[in-house]
Amino acid sequence: MPGHAQESRLPSIGGSGGGLIAGQQESDIGQQVMVSIRRSAPRISDPLVYDYLSAITYRLAPSAPLQNRDLTLALIDSPAINAFAVPGGIVGVNGGLFLNAATEQQFASVLAHELAHLSQRHFARRMEQQETSAPLTLAGMIAGIVLSAVTQSDIGFAAIAGTQALAAQNMLAYSRSHEQEADRVGLDILASAGMDPRGMPEMFEIMMRQNRMQGNRLPEYLSTHPLTQSRVADTRNRAEQYPDENIRDGQEYHLMRSRLQVHYAPSPDVAVETFEAYLDRPDAQRNDAIRYGLSVAYLEDRQYEKAVDILNDLLATNPGRITFQVTLAEVRLAQDRVDEARSTLKDALARNPGNYPITHTLALTEIADGNGAAAAEHLKQLTRQLPGQEHLWLKLAEAEGMARNIVGVHRARAEYDVLMGDLESAERQLRQAQEKLPAGAPQRQIVTERLAEITSRLHARANS
Repeated sequence: MPGHAQESRLPSIGGSGGGLIAGQQESDIGQQVMVSIRRSAPRISDPLVYDYLSAITYRLAPSAPLQNRDLTLALIDSPAINAFAVPGGIVGVNGGLFLNAATEQQFASVLAHELAHLSQRHFARRMEQQETSAPLTLAGMIAGIVLSAVTQSDIGFAAIAGTQALAAQNMLAYSRSHEQEADRVGLDILASAGMDPRGMPEMFEIMMRQNRMQGNRLPEYLSTHPLTQSRVADTRNRAEQYPDENIRDGQEYHLMRSRLQVHYAPSPDVAVETFEAYLDRPDAQRNDAIRYGLSVAYLEDRQYEKAVDILNDLLATNPGRITFQVTLAEVRLAQDRVDEARSTLKDALARNPGNYPITHTLALTEIADGNGAAAAEHLKQLTRQLPGQEHLWLKLAEAEGMARNIVGVHRARAEYDVLMGDLESAERQLRQAQEKLPAGAPQRQIVTERLAEITSRLHARANS
């Protein structure tokens, strides 16, 4: 483990005992915040990007002094620089963070900083200062704050009732002491995880530069995380106290960055022009991330064979690279060459059992080929792995409908409704599933138990 600067070692003063928000309350708040995000914030459901975000977060998490490492990730579809962490283990990142962080070390520094806020319970401690103990009230305030940041609109504050709005708005920014604490703990997290702490002051400088370029109109991240020149200097000095080990970025970060650059391009043809221009730079022909970005741009611009040529070249020198295999299958699927897409994905899945992007793309391939039952099997596996991804439940309902499994449709729709906070609809879906199953059927017992759980939650909510 890399040596740490002695003065940056801090106790986890957030703690887990005492206070008005603790344990189950934080979990309840987190669930309510995620419901609000699912309902109101645009999300990126791209499995490749989500899989990368999950991998880098869980690389950092063991080095964070968290009481609970069961995290829920929210990938927000916005080109603005932003990230957040709130009670209940919710960590959110805007797609724009990939655009603005030039290196993986810089990107990871923002995640480490947010994990530090979470481990020190900064948001929870500020909420406790309001002397309010009702979890749902707190959840509404937190959700409003988060949505105001991630949607760059007043939609969040519309969710905050009456006189609480001003107090919540004042809490939008972390205090200077909380920011310094998160900087120091975040630097330790980066070093312990084998990443370069110097990425943090580099990322801060990018934000400050963007701030100047925008005429002092703060990037969204800085509206919640105040940044001063002295703080940047302090973080740089602390980062320099860690050993300089010349840590290199992983290739996957730059592949995902290219993928999102195409996603946020004004149009597919502009994305093609941009990456073709990148490719004209010296040594760019050897840059796999640029070539990959061009293949994704060609895919979006329906220049399919050009995309295939690049991806085959990349696979020739990177055999077994999941990102290239999945993207090649996406191209073949766009061409309606379903058998080729399936063959590529099945070969990849045999070497990487249970992989999310491969399995998800294979499920889409089976749906495209009219094989609802096969798609449903893949999607059931994914919903067991990632039960909080609401789009998977919707896709499972579609596959079950294609397979004429009406009970399966009701069950999948019920789980989607639960994630969206519509327990009444979930209860109706489960009752319909129950009615279609004969007494004594194993599935009926499962449906009955889940129905009882949802009904109990409805009663508890009505009595709260």
